Order: sequence, then structure tokens, then C-alpha cells
Amino acid sequence: MSIVSKIKANPTLKKLALWMMIPAGQHKPRLWVKMMVNPFKHKRGKKSIIRNRTRTDVFPYNKFELGENSVIEDFSTINNGVGDVIIGDRTIIGIGNVIIGPVSIGNDVMFAQNIVVSGLNHGYEDVSLPPSVQKETTAQITIGDDVWIGANAVVTAGVTIGKHVVIGGGSVVTKNIPDYSVAVGNPAKVIKKYNFEIAKWEKA
Repeated sequence: MSIVSKIKANPTLKKLALWMMIPAGQHKPRLWVKMMVNPFKHKRGKKSIIRNRTRTDVFPYNKFELGENSVIEDFSTINNGVGDVIIGDRTIIGIGNVIIGPVSIGNDVMFAQNIVVSGLNHGYEDVSLPPSVQKETTAQITIGDDVWIGANAVVTAGVTIGKHVVIGGGSVVTKNIPDYSVAVGNPAKVIKKYNFEIAKWEKA
């Protein structure tokens, strides 16, 4: 059994390890983790850029990958605390985005400003407890290649957005969106699809 497996299997060791990595009551890694562990653990592609004013709350026990020639702009937050965050090549994460794993984002994707993509939810079923202390649940978000998401959109846990999809600004994506389509609204609905037989976009 590896050291990591032993720590995960022992509640006391696991609690100690988390305390060493994360300050009490916070959701960001300690400075020593950022400086001495993350650069060797996580993958950064050639010519990728993470702007100085980005909040990178990434931990060594989950994956964080940023592809070649990809950019994460200022005032964004990236958090892999509850699931991997994988970002492909030539992808732009715009100003003020929030990405909370588990999330996989493809190649040649454009995120505009102030988008929230979160694979995390809190339980609420027990009315004797506030949702903030109830069990966390996660569901994988997958965003395909060539996707464009407009400003102020929200993508909820468990959603898959297909290849070459456009999501209108301000939309809330609660269900899967098929390849080669345009979706808008709250909840987001498909309004156009690409017809390969006639090589045109058609109303859905």
C-alpha cells in the first residue's frame, strides 16, 4: 500500500495531512504547497499563461492541467479541491471566471467574462442543518472542443456541452447540450443546430 493510500485510509492521518495543506476554515492551499509542491505536481503546457491576479486554489491530491497556448485571465478562480480541473490547448478562460472541479474543458474553447462552471453542490435535504455544513456532492462537467460561452453564463454540475457549441450570455446550463448547436436562456435551450447535409445553421 502506498503512502497516499495509507493516509487516505486512516482518518487521523488524513485530517493531519489536510491541516498541513489547508489553513483551518479556508479553501486555499498553504503557501508552501503553492511554491514547493504544485509546480512539480500539476501540468502546464508550453506558452500557457496564468495571470498574476488569478486565484489558483489547486491542491496536489487532485489534477490541474493547463494546455499549450492557453490563458487564464485576471480575477478568475480555479479550484480543484473536490475534483480535477483539466483545460485543453489554445483555450481562453476570460476575466473573472470561476471554475470548480470536477471539470474537463476541451481545446480551442472561449470563455467570456464572469462565467461560473461548478461541479460542486451542497446537500440541503436535512432541514435541521444549514446547507453549508451538509454533505458535498460532485458531478463531472465536460465541455467539448471549439465551444464559445458568453459572459455571465452558469454551467451546473453534471452537464456535458458538446463540440462547437455556443452558449448565449447570461444562460444557465442545467442539461446536456448536443454537438454543433446554439443554446440560450434560463434554463438554456437549444435554438439552432447545424445541418451538415445542407451546410447551414437551422432553427431547432
